[in-house]
Amino acid sequence: MLFGRAPRDSLADLPPLATARLSIRGLAPGDADALRRLTDDPAITGAVDFLPAPFTLQDAHDLIRGGARAQDRFLGIWTREAGAPALVGVVGAHLRGPGTIEIGTWIGGAARGRGLAFEAVSALLALLARRFPARAVVAECRPGNVASWGLLRKLGFRDTGEDGHRPGRRVLRLEAGGGQG
Repeated sequence: MLFGRAPRDSLADLPPLATARLSIRGLAPGDADALRRLTDDPAITGAVDFLPAPFTLQDAHDLIRGGARAQDRFLGIWTREAGAPALVGVVGAHLRGPGTIEIGTWIGGAARGRGLAFEAVSALLALLARRFPARAVVAECRPGNVASWGLLRKLGFRDTGEDGHRPGRRVLRLEAGGGQG
C-alpha cells in the first residue's frame, strides 16, 4: 500500500455493495462462525475445490485472512430481510495476471433457487467493470454443475473451449454487454 491506500490494481478495498435484497461486503474475522456454518456443507465443499471438508472454524478464519489480500477478495452475501441479516453465500474475485479477473460464488442450501447468486454476482460484475475496465472477467466451472453453468450463462459468460486450471473445469469468459440476464 502507498500512503495508507490500496494500490489501484487491488481488490483489498472493494466497497460494500447493496442490491434490493442483499448486502455484499468483504468478509471480516467476526464473520468466521457464520462462514463456517454456511460452507460446511458437502454440496459446497464438494463443488469448490479449494475448500476442505469438513470446513472448520479455523478454515473460515484462514479463508477470511487470505481473502483480504490485494489479489483475492471474498465477499459475504447477506440478506437484507427484516430481522438479523443472514449470510447466504460468498462471492470471490481474484486478479489473475495483468489482464484477467476470475470470479466464483457459492450459495447455501436454503438460499438456492431464489436468484440471490445472480443478484450478488451482477452487482460485483458492475463494480469490477467500473474499477477494472481493461480486464477480462472469467470463471471456471464444471460443465456438469448445471446450476452454476446456467448462472454463468445467464450473466453473459460464454464457454471459451479452454480447460480450466482446476481438474474437470472449463473457462467461461464474460462477453461484452454480458449480465443482461
